[in-house]
Amino acid sequence: MRDNRFVSKTKDPNVISAMFDRVSSGYDRTNSLISLGQVNIWRKRVVAALGPAKREWVLDFAAGTGASTFPLLVKGWHAVALDFSLGMLEQGKKERPAVPFIAGDGANLPFRDGVFSAVTVSFGLRNCQDTIRVLRELLRVTRPGGRLIICEFSRPTNEVWRGVYQASILKLLPKLAALNGAEENSYRYLVDSIADWHDQPNLARVIAEAGWGSVTWQNLAGGAVAIHRAVNLHQTEGPSK
Repeated sequence: MRDNRFVSKTKDPNVISAMFDRVSSGYDRTNSLISLGQVNIWRKRVVAALGPAKREWVLDFAAGTGASTFPLLVKGWHAVALDFSLGMLEQGKKERPAVPFIAGDGANLPFRDGVFSAVTVSFGLRNCQDTIRVLRELLRVTRPGGRLIICEFSRPTNEVWRGVYQASILKLLPKLAALNGAEENSYRYLVDSIADWHDQPNLARVIAEAGWGSVTWQNLAGGAVAIHRAVNLHQTEGPSK
């Protein structure tokens, strides 16, 4: 793999998807390990943020193996998992055959306008090369009044916790991943991509710039993770491209 810092800045989709292909077989297990099991709690918070299930269609974007999609199905949503890594999708089909998987590019989603009542993104938005374009595509396929829920790494709000998190915990993640048999270099990309990512207010501004309205966020893990919420306030089914 190329220099991690370079990859985390350029977000070359071919390089990123190939990286996820390589780590797909142990991806969920490794994520649970390095988050000390918290990732499962964060996924539940995403489902809770959607509110009561109404048997409506939800797009789980950048869904990987469908670990974030399956809880939506369990709660009664009609959920579709979309990802650009074929390796992750194949692994997901083995582990979660009940989940409908679709291969797709976030910059050109394979759906017509306004087909989803909500869109969820769990730890996948920062891997996109053109965040604004992806957010506009997600808006396009969401009906008026539909919701966007993004769970992503962010910035701890407490200065002491932020220092410990950035100087120690993040740097340990690749080593922990390697202990689980994962490719250490790929998880160095994880650390670099988190360091290069938006903090909570900046991500909120990016979401609003893409056309979403009523943007708010809620901190988890002291701000190391945040859930952003937004609504499609357009009166027609999505903005023009």
